[in-house]
Amino acid sequence: MATPATATGARRTGYGALLRTPGAWRFLIPGFLARQPIAMLGVGTVLLVEHTTGSYGAAGIVIAVSGVSMALLAPQGGKLTDRFGQGAVLVPLVLLHALSVSALIVLALRDAPVWTLFAAAVPAGATIPQISPMVRARWSASLGGGDGTDGRNGHRSDRGGRGGRGGKGDTDGEGHTDGEDGGRAGGDTGTGGPGAPSLLSTAAAFESVTDEFSFVVGPLLATALCTGVHPAAGLAAEVALMLGSGLLFAAQRGTQPEVRTKVRTKVRTKVPHRDGCSTDGASTSTASTGGEGGVRSALGVRGVRVLIAGLLGIGTVFGGMQVSVAAFTESAGAPELNGVLYGVFAAGNMSAALAVGTVQWRRSADVRLLTAYPVLVLAALALAVTAQLSPWLPLLGGLGLVLGLWVAPSMIAGFTLVELLVPAAFRTEEFTWLTGAVALGQASGSMAAGQLTDAAGAGAGFLAPLAGTGLALAALVVFRRRLAIRAGDRSSGGGLGHRPPVPVD
Repeated sequence: MATPATATGARRTGYGALLRTPGAWRFLIPGFLARQPIAMLGVGTVLLVEHTTGSYGAAGIVIAVSGVSMALLAPQGGKLTDRFGQGAVLVPLVLLHALSVSALIVLALRDAPVWTLFAAAVPAGATIPQISPMVRARWSASLGGGDGTDGRNGHRSDRGGRGGRGGKGDTDGEGHTDGEDGGRAGGDTGTGGPGAPSLLSTAAAFESVTDEFSFVVGPLLATALCTGVHPAAGLAAEVALMLGSGLLFAAQRGTQPEVRTKVRTKVRTKVPHRDGCSTDGASTSTASTGGEGGVRSALGVRGVRVLIAGLLGIGTVFGGMQVSVAAFTESAGAPELNGVLYGVFAAGNMSAALAVGTVQWRRSADVRLLTAYPVLVLAALALAVTAQLSPWLPLLGGLGLVLGLWVAPSMIAGFTLVELLVPAAFRTEEFTWLTGAVALGQASGSMAAGQLTDAAGAGAGFLAPLAGTGLALAALVVFRRRLAIRAGDRSSGGGLGHRPPVPVD
């Protein structure tokens, strides 16, 4: 006999139910538009810098510098966003990013020394608005993703979250309900309320689809502008689109997550008796955000650093493919096919993400991650070997499609898992660590692919994704136990009183 949780949860699955979430379309459309500039930035930079310097190696380093800057500073922006709100952080970032990329365009067109391009790439990367983590955070807030709120009005729940199996929560000495146990439990087991786990998993898949669709449209648009209009036209369009769509997204303040500056935590204290003895007593204290469960940052949560390694490897696929496909199509005498071949790779990723979002998985997210990642490495191996042996572009495109098909399952499992591992107080920060890891991997993959291409030919660049994913797989296998969510583990980051997800999604 089906339990109420499974029965109702079954009705709340799929993209249709997700898109009927109140207020979703208010942030989805501007969020999608605001992602296009980020997808255009890499290809536009490669084509402009290679045009002005004649070196894919230099272009790869410029992208690498930009990616490293983003990876190092994006999590700090995530912390500020959690503290002050998305709109307050996003507006200055959009303006600074537009100025930084404009400076990069001017320096490149004026044949400035290469080191000045590297210098301009630092603020260009550091100010990249983290639209994807912000949209994911809005989904998590709208779906009541484990913060003890109902996800729609930001109020604390005293009924164990919206899920039917949530606990009553802990009540402190003043009669206030913490909802520590019930909020996250309701999000894990959800019965059709905002916290339904199937919708959290579907939201993760939907965001991967949106990201990948952006990386189909963005590179195609940037390539068309750079090859058909002017080498700088791709980055110029990136600036204009970022200003318009970024500010539009920032204006949607009604759907942004609640700004939390204080978190209620339970503290055991010694209560003195009149006779001088003391006994343990429970008191409620208020601490600054970041003190939940003794954790001050998402990076300190058990398993997050392992996930960062996995996402780093996926980033090398994106970065290595951007540079390698551009170099390979040029060496084959068909530079206009650069956007098409990269679009085929991204289309494979997008198709797989669509499929993942429609499945109600019985396997936990960590098992899915450790199943998909080895296949991703094998696909990267097949592509790298073929690129050394054959210049046939249709075959390369087919193998790129296969590679893309296995990126999405790995990435979605990682984002789903971090949602379960990390307390909701670090919602935006947790996503920026992962997207920052992807950016750092993309930077490393771009730089390595550029150097390999200059040194050993167009096909050598495809070795970069193989090396990156291979090393990441080794880290995932060695530290796989840290990815498992254990019952009663209050330090695992799942929030105080976090219950194990049954089922995960």
